[in-house]
Amino acid sequence: MKKILLVVAFVICSNLQAQERPKLVVGIVVDQMKMEYLYRFQSDFTENGFKRLMNNGYTFHNAHYNYMPTYTAPGHASVYTGTTPTMHGIVSNEWFHRTLKREVYCTDDASVTTLVPGTESEGKMSPKNLQSTTITDELKLSTNFKGKVIGISIKDRGAILPAGHFADWAFWYCKTGEFISSSFYGEKLPTWVTDFNKEKNYLGYTNKGWDLLKPKETYNESLADDNPYEGKLYKKTPFFPYNMKEMIDNNDAGVIRVSPYGNDLLADFAKKAIEKEQLGKDEITDFLALSFSSTDYIGHTFGPRSIEIQDTYLRLDQNIADFLNYLDKTVGKDKYLVFLTADHAGAENVTYLKDNKYQVNNINYKNVESDLKEFSKATFGEDLILNYSSYNIYYNKDILKSKGLELEKVNEAFKGFLYSKEYVKRVYTEQEILASSGSDVILDFIAKGYDPTQNGDLLFAYKPGYMEYSATGTTHGSPYSYDTHVPVIFYGWKIPKGKSYDKKVITQIAPTVSQLLQITMPNSTDSKVLTEVFEK
Repeated sequence: MKKILLVVAFVICSNLQAQERPKLVVGIVVDQMKMEYLYRFQSDFTENGFKRLMNNGYTFHNAHYNYMPTYTAPGHASVYTGTTPTMHGIVSNEWFHRTLKREVYCTDDASVTTLVPGTESEGKMSPKNLQSTTITDELKLSTNFKGKVIGISIKDRGAILPAGHFADWAFWYCKTGEFISSSFYGEKLPTWVTDFNKEKNYLGYTNKGWDLLKPKETYNESLADDNPYEGKLYKKTPFFPYNMKEMIDNNDAGVIRVSPYGNDLLADFAKKAIEKEQLGKDEITDFLALSFSSTDYIGHTFGPRSIEIQDTYLRLDQNIADFLNYLDKTVGKDKYLVFLTADHAGAENVTYLKDNKYQVNNINYKNVESDLKEFSKATFGEDLILNYSSYNIYYNKDILKSKGLELEKVNEAFKGFLYSKEYVKRVYTEQEILASSGSDVILDFIAKGYDPTQNGDLLFAYKPGYMEYSATGTTHGSPYSYDTHVPVIFYGWKIPKGKSYDKKVITQIAPTVSQLLQITMPNSTDSKVLTEVFEK
């Protein structure tokens, strides 16, 4: 009898111990999602998508990024490392590398090969440029590499950076219509991925075209269809319906990225990954990092006030609802943990603001660079500008040395020139950035995004509302709230219902997940957690 009781006690204790972690963590990043979208489109959402997350999970209404530039790659890296670019090293999507003196793409890796023939330029990728560990890395370490980690996105950087250094796989979409990966992860694609690619599932979506999900009068939260602030979709007038088949026939399968069907295809692929990789099927926690990228492509093209972006979010709401139902059935209710956020938000279209009497302008980055070079020639008799990109100005130090120019005087001259421009708010030298005390708000944002081995000699910030972009659509990258304010929602395993309007920062997500899972935090995080999501 004693033996039976001991066995029962052992089983009970084992089960209790097993419940200390969820079976599956799903991290969802929605590219270029403004928190405002959850308010503006709320009346048209279903009860089972975003509303389910908000009503039954914990929503942080006032969460922000705390550095610049607010771009995709730094955003994904910051969410998963719990730190900013100054520590994790992903300072932009692509940038001029100060030490290497050449352009660098965030996930480029010449040492690896693509696993899908014919996709060399899109497949030679890995996380080697990421300097910090991620929550996914720490989960692998804490489970002795038994827990599976898979990253999936339409964008390479959206899959690779969240999945971290130790991932089992990262998969991203390419212009051939296939999900690909690199030799960093394995010698060949899993059979299920090859089979999925052979099915050409993207054609099932694009062949039916893109029309509105709901009657046109539903979209009264947006500007009129084909308004002057929208860009064209593959040279086609921005007006529903869109003939996606014709666009693919004239271009390539990458067309699906700039439609809500990119999100549909990604969700299909994610469910297949859960099924075939048996994610969440045992008591060892697995992690699926899922990044929806089509929202960003559509936002850039059409802008935040377009019917296209509203239709995309109404459809994404259905994707979320369907995916949560799938998790309920395959992993089990209350046995999985979900967090949802964005890698950045997005600005209002500048032309739209101007037409409504806000005195702001679009700035052409090529004009910024040419103006800097002309000023340099006129002032110093030489072009001292080695590179201008992502608000960074790099000097040609060889010319400075050969001309005997003092760096301090050169800096002061360029600062004076930049402050004469209508679009410049602040200009900082490397010395000022590294000496930041946090008292200057804009300098603090720049300092948190600055790596002295990679970034420039001077950095500047635009005035609010100004941006480097075309007259249509929108972009992002600034330290202002329209680019930093994003949703943060926790849902599922052990997450209480609730909401907070206190200001939070995006780098709190990773250490919070680490504490929920009771694992080591990513090695560069500042370890501040969102205490509200812990059971009282």
